[in-house]
Amino acid sequence: MTKTGRSAETLGIADYPLAEKRPELVTTAGGKPLSALTLEAVEAGEVTLADLRITPQALKDQAAIAASAGRPTLARNFERAAELVDVPQDFLLKVYELLRPGRARDKAELLAAARELRETHDAEKMAAFVEEAAAVYERRGLFTFRY
Repeated sequence: MTKTGRSAETLGIADYPLAEKRPELVTTAGGKPLSALTLEAVEAGEVTLADLRITPQALKDQAAIAASAGRPTLARNFERAAELVDVPQDFLLKVYELLRPGRARDKAELLAAARELRETHDAEKMAAFVEEAAAVYERRGLFTFRY
């Protein structure tokens, strides 16, 4: 939950956890600062569920911190997650189900999901991940039901 438009590359291990070390960077999607998320604000109806959702920038910041800590795989996971924050949950669940071995009928189903991620949701890194999975599933014969 950090401000958008700020370069995440400037963050490092010393900034973790952001809420404690750099609270001025943490905001809601609507721009409320972390300090505005209080019990009193919740009781007054000033804080909504949308204010509690993570933002793409927060995940990008976590990716930068993970990369600086020598955790490139974790960093890539955060980067992909940042792309998925605003993707509708029903579509995310569909893709998740397709990625389970034996659930997609063929490579084309996964490639169609990747295309939708890229073209409709601007999720390039996640689309590439699904395309990579499609190639691996094809190589390993994971498109048929195994149960």
